[in-house]
Amino acid sequence: MGSKLLWVSAVILMAMPAVAQVYLDPHAPIEDRVQDLLSRMTLEEKIGQMTQANLTNLRSIEDVKTYYLGSVLSGGGAAPADNSPKGWADTYDQLQAKALETRLRIPILYGIDAVHGHNNVRGAVIFPHNIGMGCTWNPELMRRAARITALEVAGTGIDWTFAPCIAVPRDERWGRTYEGFGETPEITELMAEAAVRGFQGDSLGDPTSIVACAKHYLGDGGTTRGIDQGNTEVDEATLRAIHLPGYIAAVRAGVRTVMASYSSWNGVKMHANKYLLTDVLKGELGFKGFIVSDWNAIDQLGPDYAANVKTAINAGIDMAMVPDKYATFFNTLKRLVQDGEVPMSRIDDAVARILRVKFELGLFERPFTDRALTDSVGCASHRAVARECVRQSLVLLKKRNGILPLKRDRGRILVAGPAADNLGYQCGGWTISWQGGSGRITEGTTILEALRAGARGAEIVYSPDGQGVDSADVAVIAIGEKPYAEGAGDRDDLHLPSDQVAIVRRIKEKGIPTVVLLISGRPMILENVLHWCDVLFAAWLPGTEGAGIADVLYGDFAPTGRLTHSWPRSMKQIPINVGDPSYEPLFPYRHGITSLEDYGADVPPIFHSGVLLNDGSTIELAFSKPMAAPPGTDGWQVWVNGSVAQIIAARSKSGDPFVIELVLARPASAGDSLSVAYSPGSARALDGSALEAFGPVELYNLRNEGSGPQPIPGRVEAENYSSFQGVTLVRTTDEGGGSALASFDRTDWAEYELIVPSEGVYQVALRVSCATGAGRVGLVLGGQVLAVLDIPVTGDWENWTTVTTRVTLPEGIQRLKVFAFIGGFRLNWLEFVKESGVGSASAPYPADFRLYPASPNPFSKRTAIYFWLPREARVTLSVHDLLGRELERLLDGREGPGLRMTTWEAGNYPSGIYLITLEASGARKLQRLVLVK
Repeated sequence: MGSKLLWVSAVILMAMPAVAQVYLDPHAPIEDRVQDLLSRMTLEEKIGQMTQANLTNLRSIEDVKTYYLGSVLSGGGAAPADNSPKGWADTYDQLQAKALETRLRIPILYGIDAVHGHNNVRGAVIFPHNIGMGCTWNPELMRRAARITALEVAGTGIDWTFAPCIAVPRDERWGRTYEGFGETPEITELMAEAAVRGFQGDSLGDPTSIVACAKHYLGDGGTTRGIDQGNTEVDEATLRAIHLPGYIAAVRAGVRTVMASYSSWNGVKMHANKYLLTDVLKGELGFKGFIVSDWNAIDQLGPDYAANVKTAINAGIDMAMVPDKYATFFNTLKRLVQDGEVPMSRIDDAVARILRVKFELGLFERPFTDRALTDSVGCASHRAVARECVRQSLVLLKKRNGILPLKRDRGRILVAGPAADNLGYQCGGWTISWQGGSGRITEGTTILEALRAGARGAEIVYSPDGQGVDSADVAVIAIGEKPYAEGAGDRDDLHLPSDQVAIVRRIKEKGIPTVVLLISGRPMILENVLHWCDVLFAAWLPGTEGAGIADVLYGDFAPTGRLTHSWPRSMKQIPINVGDPSYEPLFPYRHGITSLEDYGADVPPIFHSGVLLNDGSTIELAFSKPMAAPPGTDGWQVWVNGSVAQIIAARSKSGDPFVIELVLARPASAGDSLSVAYSPGSARALDGSALEAFGPVELYNLRNEGSGPQPIPGRVEAENYSSFQGVTLVRTTDEGGGSALASFDRTDWAEYELIVPSEGVYQVALRVSCATGAGRVGLVLGGQVLAVLDIPVTGDWENWTTVTTRVTLPEGIQRLKVFAFIGGFRLNWLEFVKESGVGSASAPYPADFRLYPASPNPFSKRTAIYFWLPREARVTLSVHDLLGRELERLLDGREGPGLRMTTWEAGNYPSGIYLITLEASGARKLQRLVLVK
């Protein structure tokens, strides 16, 4: 009933006398309507059209009318209380009705990040993220996916999606890699045009069409080290060759909006770059739509807000996404125009562009939700297309004979891994909430559910960690990344978590063939798991339709996906892109195996991977086919640290005909670098096909992984870790020689399994060196920071010193993590001595509440804030500006005793001075932070 009343109200408004109101005549040419309406508008009404507010930041729905808002968006998970298709439609119609109460009755344009389906709405179909869609190499399928997204978005009233993202990710460390189609302009052009045509349809005026938005202009995927919102440091020719073609294709397809990037080009923020926004995009490319800023991106241009607004608007920004600052922006821009700082011609150009899109969309004639479309959200026919997208996005990276397709009618299939039965992990970030989530966050089918549904007699056994199942005919193991979005996904280390690697190895070591599904938003570093994967699929972030994966595994469809990224062998290869002068990826651009059938005798055996075992002498080499016993060592060559190593034997591995073992005369050590090559010799598969030459290829050194649980009291060598992130092994001349851990950067860590004989207080000594810039390390147990030690500058990597502390350790096997709060140091060993007659290690710690210096400070993007609580207390940690206004609350709740750390992500704030205010136990502490961008 409510929506009918809204519609009747709108009809009455439209029927009011409209003498010579050309803009309300649907039969008049659009340009005539634009100019007629523009001539009737006041300055305030024009600026209102350039203003976009966030749904949940509206102080009142009346502000839509008060500020003549041109647009409202739902960003960062902003959703109505009823997060259903009907709830969204009702919210949209209420806002639209308020907009129609304005003098000129100009409808709002509602924007949302529908980046892989209508992903904010519970029950909507979720498609694979763009990295997966790129791997289909099927622009028609991309168009169909975008068309379905448009139908579902329109079914909730919304008329504008901030998609497609046509970034060209050149460094997989970037947290938005999965939002791009691939690393080349080739795939970006292909898919950008298809996506725009899908969203906008044959006619933008069709009720099922929505406005597309190409983003983020320009060069957001090329920032140095893949830092989100960072600086793209390339010459103009490179910028145009790599990052511009996707926009040329999108403009050719008729895209009506473009979003500017947070990032900079050679130090100049894109929101301030008049040359690229106005001269190139609007002038050279002939873009007739409008440019929208990113979320509060204008704030990043400098400390003076008025100057920022002036710069951005004069540079070519037409609509400002100012989610919570819409009133401030409105009043600021009004003053700038009145003072002559922003010319009226610039305002009229921006508003004309915005109005043109609204007229093309038919908003003046159809301002409310078409409820006939609402019931189609998440329907079976839409899910069928998403399922097809999943099938075609899968890239078969590696296979071994005798495993695929899975036998659905007999045998036992073990399903394992943290992503096997987790819809949130399948969907990734930008799903229901900004960062995504875990578990059943919406409707859909998990991989486990799909495999069970597709079985026709095979027994499906589920064990998340692979424990408790000692026999199966095959294991399907889904591992990968937890959900993230934007800068929260920036990583300096792309190795898989050690507990997930352990699942794959544990199952393989039971003699169970492994089919590994990698659920991730980018290529991951596989050097420590590849050898234990008999079959490996890149499944990306497939979305809600896990049945598409089962379709391929059971052989109902052949895999067709091909890589749109060059897959790095190790972190030191990143960035790696096709066309690089030195190009030796693990899997090349466009790689993808397109058959599930066994390799025949006409196909030579393929070398898959090699590892040095813990004995230091045995090298395992895995192949795609069963190999005949090698008659000798001819053809094989191994290098250790660049020197040729003597091979004394080549043999088949007992119990595994797919593996050949090479035995070295002299054992290699932890920290050694090994590689292998084969020149034509006598090595053959059992079917008679000869092994072709390959290499040299780097081998994975298992000895670098350290040992098992370490007994204490006593010394634990740094290389005897159980798992790590980001660090490397180097040789050292320190006492005892051997290896040390190096390359500790901020948030890097090494974890040690300790056998603690009895609970008590232990003195802990760390042998460290620090060439320049003092470091800081924490000892962490079970997520709690037990102690923090400052590491002094020793002047040279081989000048070592010892720092000590005291910690309380419980009895049993404990996992103690050495965590770098501030990096730039090396670690040679840890030594534990138990104190007698001491109950706890609390004595050295302060008895009062303290706020420690943040690190780093000054900082450019994020900083870590440390504080000490002597007892449990309610803690409030807030960020304020120099006027005392609270900008963000980082903590608000009870915290346990001990050292605590939290991080302030300041990417959306401009450079300047900020205050951290910490309140606990009746005390208040302040600290000044300096943000420099």
